[in-house]
Amino acid sequence: MVGGVAKLCESYADSDLQHIPSQTDNYIDAPKDSGYRGVHLIYKYHSDRRQDYNSLKIEIQLRSQLQHAWATAVETVGAFVKQALKSSLGEEEWLRFFSLMGAALAFKENTAPVPGTPNAYSDLVKELREHARSLEVSSRLRAFGAALQYYEGAQSKKNHYYLMEVNNAQRTVSVTGFKQSESEKATAKYLEVEKKIKETSPNSDAVLVSVDSMNSLRQAYPNYFLDTGVFLSVMNEILARPKVIAKGRK
Repeated sequence: MVGGVAKLCESYADSDLQHIPSQTDNYIDAPKDSGYRGVHLIYKYHSDRRQDYNSLKIEIQLRSQLQHAWATAVETVGAFVKQALKSSLGEEEWLRFFSLMGAALAFKENTAPVPGTPNAYSDLVKELREHARSLEVSSRLRAFGAALQYYEGAQSKKNHYYLMEVNNAQRTVSVTGFKQSESEKATAKYLEVEKKIKETSPNSDAVLVSVDSMNSLRQAYPNYFLDTGVFLSVMNEILARPKVIAKGRK
């Protein structure tokens, strides 16, 4: 899969694009501390027909399926826990989990290690397992997926905000819709539910989302159901095989 990214990069380099290559950021050979990996090709727009756009920047992001599944999971979790995880902002435990998961996927794809993560694969998986268990990653991602499916299939045109109460242990979702004019009411209800969860339901999450934010997630990651499924499947496979050691590691 990583080889496919490299070939695609070569195809762009050999293509007859009129746009001018400006910069290449290779986060596969040099992963970010966050665990993010991929290749970003940056061009300066150039056209003989629409010269008013010339010199504006265009960025193309190329990732393998596993790299994209990682990015989708970060975006999905960030949306539900209200943290800018993709910008390396948020709870340290979530940030560390995704850094470790990025490192595990790098082992799997036999690419450069993620800075600040264990060099020994067994140590990496051990720490990853601790965070996955503490954060209840499997149940949370499945529950978040159920909430997203509800949004996709049953949203009302009258509603602009959705308060989603997600029970991770039971994998159930309760959704309350609010009109755009009811933003204060929606916020007050969210704070009430969040307080109740902290006091009585530690295995649950509450998130207040807008149609705009959910549409943005859908546009950026149109296959997030599939991608988060791939992420969970690979994570469980990694946790089940702690002694696998990649050969010929870069």
